Amino acid sequence: MITEVAPAPERPASAPARPGRRRRAWDEVPRRHIYLPLAVYLLFTLVPFYWIVLFALRPAGSTSLVPWPMTFDHFEKVWNERAFGTYFQNSVLVGLATLVTTTLVALAGGYALARFDFRIKKAFMLALLCTQFVPGALLLVPLFEIFADLRMINSLGSVVLAETVFQLPLSMILIGGFIRNVPYSLEEAAWVDGCDRFTAFRIVVLPLLRPGLIAVGSFAFVHAWNHFLFALMFLSDQGKQTIPVGLNTLMNADSVDLGALAAGGIVAAVPVVIVFAFIQKWLITGFSAGAVKG
Repeated sequence: MITEVAPAPERPASAPARPGRRRRAWDEVPRRHIYLPLAVYLLFTLVPFYWIVLFALRPAGSTSLVPWPMTFDHFEKVWNERAFGTYFQNSVLVGLATLVTTTLVALAGGYALARFDFRIKKAFMLALLCTQFVPGALLLVPLFEIFADLRMINSLGSVVLAETVFQLPLSMILIGGFIRNVPYSLEEAAWVDGCDRFTAFRIVVLPLLRPGLIAVGSFAFVHAWNHFLFALMFLSDQGKQTIPVGLNTLMNADSVDLGALAAGGIVAAVPVVIVFAFIQKWLITGFSAGAVKG
């Protein structure tokens, strides 16, 4: 017996995709879920800066939420009466000296870690990492005793030396990781051409380390510029103090001059902002390249 099978019902044709409409993947996040938290974070970050600018530019005693009429009396007060010109000069000297010494020593140490193998290499790397967990305040007393024996108390050299020592471990690790990204065959080719190791490093490797050197140097400069503890402990003469200590002198036990404090904060922040604005691309490249391999 033959039974006739009814034909299967035709499936409805799928609706054509709308032109210009992009299908989202299951893990694609809508734009509003990205921009809204970023806007909130940006607002949370910029409001304190606005208040600093407001207190620095509006006249004393004013309660206006807009810095108008604008005045620069607070800047003149902190620069001339509060000796911020001297503090600024001392901070520049300490920052530049720390940048140079940290970069040079970290360059030599990072090259040794990247190109040479020795017995205690792993233990040495572990020791470098462990030093990052030691706070600077814990070593203030032994450092003070050492600098007192060397007669370096109340000199900018003591602050530069302390800042350099505390910046070296991380700087050496970053520079070593960056040198590992440079092919060793480039140095070998320079040796074949008659260069010694130092000349090959200077001609071949050093130009390729520019992002890493800028990252390490900028990090050392900013840390030395903003660090308060070493300058407070090792410098007793007011003419040798740095900007963070100078900002602390604007706060008394009885009252705080908010206008002068805000103006001093802007004087301290503007150079760092300018530096980071110019080296942002090199900074990101240097830190990422030095931290990936190790």
